[in-house]
Amino acid sequence: MGFSMKPQQLIFTTVIFPRKSSETNTLLLVESIRSFAGTLSENPIWIFTPDSPQQLSTATKNRLQALDTKLISFALDESKLPFFFASELQAIGFAESMAKTDTELLAWLDSNTLILKEPKEFLISDEKSLGFRPVHHTLVGSRFNEPLDPFWTQIYRSCQVPEDRVFPMETHVDNTIIRPYFNAGLLITRPTNHLFRTWHDTFFGIYHKAEYKEFYQQDERYHIFAHQAVLSGVILSLFPKAELQELPPTYNYPLHLFSEDVSKTRPATLEELVTIRHEGFYEDPEWLKQIPAKKALKKWISERVTL
Repeated sequence: MGFSMKPQQLIFTTVIFPRKSSETNTLLLVESIRSFAGTLSENPIWIFTPDSPQQLSTATKNRLQALDTKLISFALDESKLPFFFASELQAIGFAESMAKTDTELLAWLDSNTLILKEPKEFLISDEKSLGFRPVHHTLVGSRFNEPLDPFWTQIYRSCQVPEDRVFPMETHVDNTIIRPYFNAGLLITRPTNHLFRTWHDTFFGIYHKAEYKEFYQQDERYHIFAHQAVLSGVILSLFPKAELQELPPTYNYPLHLFSEDVSKTRPATLEELVTIRHEGFYEDPEWLKQIPAKKALKKWISERVTL
């Protein structure tokens, strides 16, 4: 009797580039999933890498193969590369198009992520379309108690955001109440909703227009975070608030902002957290002394990084 294979419940995805920092980050992420993700530790991991003459190191490719990951090349549009995060966004769009029939849920993680406990909240409930975390800092975000500024007015216009879908959201670290501004480094989505492709197409359809270039000239942060602002507009245009599931503050915790964290949820040690983000902490020769973690976790990390 024939049978059909049920699609995976969740696939982990990320992007890797042929440079040491990206390769180290990605290996740490994959190792952490395989070591600490509990019942999700054996789920598929798809890693996207640009199809270019420059190649990943042999050691990295061998280790990724040993960790049972799928390394997937994608075509990079060179004309889009001067823009911040353009490569990642191209990978994200491609990942979603590949995963439509293979999984119920797609977990997109920036490679500077570590999984420290089973991320049960990644398995968002059936009535939800997106699992997310707010941005860490306000930065170019729009404070909820202030009028909508020209930049966000333009974002909402470009993304066709319905006014009644805007709600208050609290930033992760500086505890500011803002209009929805979603962190692009951790997203749990259903590929059938086409969020990533819509984000990709919307961003590359508007980022180069004159009305946006004016903002880039005013403040470089608009240039750096435009992709994340467009993501926020696209999410609001696609989904009502009832379909959005905010993950707990133990997810996507910014290790590099630990000293700035004034929130009531600041952890005593990393062991309290489920997933963290970092900025290559291991490149600091003093990281073992400075990282707020216990001996076992420090030992696990130190065995996997090369200074």
